[in-house]
Amino acid sequence: MGNLRWPYFDPDYETTFSSFNPPKVTVETEANENATVVKVYSANRHGILLNVVQVLTDLDLTITKSDIFHDLGWFMDVFHVVDSNGNKTLDKRTCDHILKSLGYRTRREKSSADHLRRSTGLTCSEHTVIELTGPDRPGLLSEISAVLTRLECNVNGAEVWTHNQRVASIIYFNDINTGRPITAQSKLDHIRGQLSKVMKGDHDEEVARCKIEYATEITHVERRLHQLMYDDRVNEVPHVSGNPQQRPVIQIKRNERGYSVVSIQCKDRSKLLFDIVCTLTDMQYVIYHALINSPGPETSQEFFIRHVNGCTLDTADAEHLKVCLEAAINRRTSEGLRLELCMSDRIGLLSDVTRLFRENGLSVARADITTRDDKAVNVFYVVDASGSPVNMNVVETMRKSLGHSILEVKGLPRPEPELPSSKLSLGGLFRNFYGLTNMTWRSTATV
Repeated sequence: MGNLRWPYFDPDYETTFSSFNPPKVTVETEANENATVVKVYSANRHGILLNVVQVLTDLDLTITKSDIFHDLGWFMDVFHVVDSNGNKTLDKRTCDHILKSLGYRTRREKSSADHLRRSTGLTCSEHTVIELTGPDRPGLLSEISAVLTRLECNVNGAEVWTHNQRVASIIYFNDINTGRPITAQSKLDHIRGQLSKVMKGDHDEEVARCKIEYATEITHVERRLHQLMYDDRVNEVPHVSGNPQQRPVIQIKRNERGYSVVSIQCKDRSKLLFDIVCTLTDMQYVIYHALINSPGPETSQEFFIRHVNGCTLDTADAEHLKVCLEAAINRRTSEGLRLELCMSDRIGLLSDVTRLFRENGLSVARADITTRDDKAVNVFYVVDASGSPVNMNVVETMRKSLGHSILEVKGLPRPEPELPSSKLSLGGLFRNFYGLTNMTWRSTATV
């Protein structure tokens, strides 16, 4: 989404100010009968809300209610959270993680908290990382994974989103022979060239992008995927499918106190607040106040914002923001049948599995690929490549081929998406805060 330039802050001043005003974080399990209450008080800085929401959502916690206040140099937020099963009580390990990730008292503790957030997944120092964007089509994953296998690359992790017939993916891989990142520039150029050809397909070279990441750290993976799809700019034109009445209702008005008030009403889902806050932050809007209320399947969210330069939104800015927010809400809403694969990892496994999908007429709408302790733990949302409902007899045949305990069905396809999104047909492309930081890999994808 372009090279953003934040206002300059003297790092010595910020460190000194934070040391006198360290974050105060409390986790109260008995304050509310329906949820655990997380309170965060801190000196304010741009992006701090995104950091807090990221920590909570990465723990698979659902934020059912929140009161957010950022003003006069202070950040004061209250979050009501439950676990993925709707239970209010969090285990001690989760509570400790929240406290260590968000609360610190000294520079050393701050560094440790940053490291904790940045060490939850794979790192660029251990793998070669490549970003792919371009037009989606059936069989794309099978082609890409076959190319990587042929070039002696082993995929250790990846995540992919599709929206409006476009795809964005971030892939972690290393050299099959050494188990280390690939450093030879000639080989990196060859890999880039081969993958670029696959991504472009029959299109011109301007519609696809292939970039190898050399940084020692990279943006939180889901935030980076939002940025990649924003950069793609195809999402600026809303694509309506399914029932138009189920589109999110987004209104932006200017109030008498000089804020632009963004009101959103839509179906609630996991990580929705993260997606919205991520979009507002990366578009350089500052959230001064917010009210979040998600008592059931619907959510109501209201944000009082200004641009980082202090201005409210004009008509053109408001319309552009509406389109971007709708895209951010919709692109994580996956159609299709959820399949989970767990088995011993081996060279070429991803290529073999995705070829099996393609040969059985299935495309992957979204996927999360990871490797843990020599185990491949993959989540796929598959749809029929022809647009018809997934044939469960075909799925059963694949399960017999791979093993029923290896490939499990975890969700039935919806006849109509809850939120509008395009026909997602990645055809199988596999699968924090503040600038370039970490990537987080999870064994369970959420919708």
